[in-house]
Amino acid sequence: MTCHGTLEKEGSLPTAMRFHEGQFRNGKDPYRMFQTLERGYGLMVPQPQYDTAQKYDIIHYLRETFLRGSNESQLSKLDEEYLALLPRGMTTVEERRGPKKAPQYALQDYSNVLFWTMQVEGGNIAQKGITIRVDEGPGGVVAGKAWMLYDHDTMRLAAAWTGDRFVDWRGIAFDGSHGTHTSISGERKFVFPNLPMWANPETGDYEDLRISGRDNKPYGPLPGAWVRFRGLRYAGDDAVVSYTVGKRKVEEIPQWNAGTGSFVRIMRVGAGKEPLRMKLETAAEHIFPPEENPRVYRIIINETVRVEAGEPGDEKRFDPEPGRRFPGRLVTTIVPGAEEGPFAIDVLPTPPPSENPWQSWMRTSGFDFFEGGKSAAICTWNGDVWIVDGVDRSEGVLQWQRICSGLFQPLGLRIVEGKIYVGCRDMIALLHDENGDRETDYVEVFNNDHQVTEHFHEFAMGLQTDDEGNFYYAKSARHALTAVVPHHGTLLRVKKDGSRTDILATGFRAANGVCLNPDGSFIVTDQEGHWNPKNRINWVEGKGEEDFYGNMFGYHGITDSSDSAMNPPLCWITNQFDRSPAELLWVPESSAWKSLRGSLLNLSYGYGKIYVVPHEKVDGLVQGGMCQLPFDQLPTGVMRGRFHPGDGQLYACGMFAWAGSQRQPGGFYRVRATGKPAHAPVGLQTAPRQLRISFSDPLDRDSAERAANWEIEAWDLKRTRNYGSRHYNQRRWQVAGVTLSNDGLVATLEIPDLIPTWGMSIRLKIRGVGGEQVLREIHNSIHKIVK
Repeated sequence: MTCHGTLEKEGSLPTAMRFHEGQFRNGKDPYRMFQTLERGYGLMVPQPQYDTAQKYDIIHYLRETFLRGSNESQLSKLDEEYLALLPRGMTTVEERRGPKKAPQYALQDYSNVLFWTMQVEGGNIAQKGITIRVDEGPGGVVAGKAWMLYDHDTMRLAAAWTGDRFVDWRGIAFDGSHGTHTSISGERKFVFPNLPMWANPETGDYEDLRISGRDNKPYGPLPGAWVRFRGLRYAGDDAVVSYTVGKRKVEEIPQWNAGTGSFVRIMRVGAGKEPLRMKLETAAEHIFPPEENPRVYRIIINETVRVEAGEPGDEKRFDPEPGRRFPGRLVTTIVPGAEEGPFAIDVLPTPPPSENPWQSWMRTSGFDFFEGGKSAAICTWNGDVWIVDGVDRSEGVLQWQRICSGLFQPLGLRIVEGKIYVGCRDMIALLHDENGDRETDYVEVFNNDHQVTEHFHEFAMGLQTDDEGNFYYAKSARHALTAVVPHHGTLLRVKKDGSRTDILATGFRAANGVCLNPDGSFIVTDQEGHWNPKNRINWVEGKGEEDFYGNMFGYHGITDSSDSAMNPPLCWITNQFDRSPAELLWVPESSAWKSLRGSLLNLSYGYGKIYVVPHEKVDGLVQGGMCQLPFDQLPTGVMRGRFHPGDGQLYACGMFAWAGSQRQPGGFYRVRATGKPAHAPVGLQTAPRQLRISFSDPLDRDSAERAANWEIEAWDLKRTRNYGSRHYNQRRWQVAGVTLSNDGLVATLEIPDLIPTWGMSIRLKIRGVGGEQVLREIHNSIHKIVK
């Protein structure tokens, strides 16, 4: 009911049908309702998390709760006549009852620390939660019985609890549910509200100085001069949480005393001339006096909270020898692709969950190469980072080493001077190996300016750097809801030293990554939705908060919803052509993709395809289109790509969560140019009554110059607050003639009706100069035609 609402409360998705008053667009009888749940329809995505019986339970609930007595016109009659009309072959079978395997997200061993948004209780959410298992035993946080939860926006201890179940497993990256977030389960032994726990060293008070969202709730971190999360050190089964309050360093190790049933914060407070005040609970406070040397305390949490002196041996726990948490390496075998066409797809298999000791869900979400290109680091959406050796091999084995776990939904990774930076939802994490075994011993907070809310849709997408060392990522907006914080729906730059985050552009809905252009501009994709009639490929100048790209639900000062008030995209892309564009990248001049060097590529999360993006710049506007490269779809959504520094081939990784046709959980691939002609359109230029298309490889003159081998359609779109747009005024444009250049690389089409249009398709059925069949389709937009 989250999206659709109830009789009393409107749902979170304004355009979603309200069951007690709307009409079912895909049919109102139980069979059609079942098909909608099973396959999705329109805006409704498939609901695979429910089995058949549960789907019919939902249908029965909707009929009896919302339709009967309130919306009788949608309450279809169920009788013998209806049953006789159901498709043949539908029979009732007894459901097999047996041991049910737990879902993959609950099987994974995240180790003893998980960075994640956690709801403590109603109105109390640790947006940047750090959950630490504090009882002993294998299996990580999932298998624990006692936990402590910090919030690194304020460095409060938000909760301590016990129980047989860790959390409720709700949330987009766990059970796939939309409009939900994760809540802790069990008996709450300690709860602290969403307020500063440490007093401001400059003023001595607790006045909250975080930014206030549009919902009047505080978000983002406290000022760094007050409190700043510095990082987390792994110490065997312990975790050392490190932060500063004012100028004093504070470290603490959360513990559980099973004998007394007490939670313990072993805290080392650094030297400093100023006292520090901390609330032990809402009504009690403790003052840590000035000290010339660090001092260790124990904060005991039971029926009351009290501070005691540290015990012998406590000091040594803060500086342990680094140890192995993930022993051994896993081996997979490269599967070389067939070289029948211009591209071969080599599969670089990830260790499947059933064959790795931690049952890691390998939904790969970002990667980069180490210097030399023999190894790469790769992250997964559920928080792992792995190093894979042997990626430069044409065949043979890969060795996988898990080096970190429990990060918060990482969707980007960058290696700079040998150091691994991971773009997470709550921070950019810098991973440190302190003893040479490659495992992460210390997660440093490079930057945590991130403004996090519990909304499921606000991912931090991609991670790139410029020549000066600055970092870039895109922050998604809330789904179908007005933005709450300034970061919602933005392109962001983080200074090379991590000290500052700047907003470069606004008005995005779901920007899946960022591409840096040679001229200093950017490309950010966006998805069809409210205020986005179709998917967008955006060429972004990055001028600041008023550099606006169309989403009126974003956080900005734009009130003019007219099309002229936004920056238009490079092209509008239909769902049928690319259901969900991801990140773009340029083909380097040094790459093995010789005929496509200097071209722009788009990776498709929705269809597992890769497209070339021909374009031009007209009066300051970049316009163009996309065309799929000629190879079969990959089995998972493709999101991140980089060209190898050695072999010059494209490597790509991706995953599936929802809204995609390629449903393998994840994958890592090498897309290898074989040297055979690709006949890809690499240039698209307009002129009055003409369209010039440049190709990567020469075409056959006879077939290319036959106008009948080219088909062009155009259509209009309407941008509104509604989700997407149908095609308006769809029409064919005649191709009056075609001329091929002397080198066979440029086809000039004569199109008498050619005018600017948001939607256009160009289909061609011709041959290459060697007789190869060339079947291509370009989808593009034209904003201006220079006379």
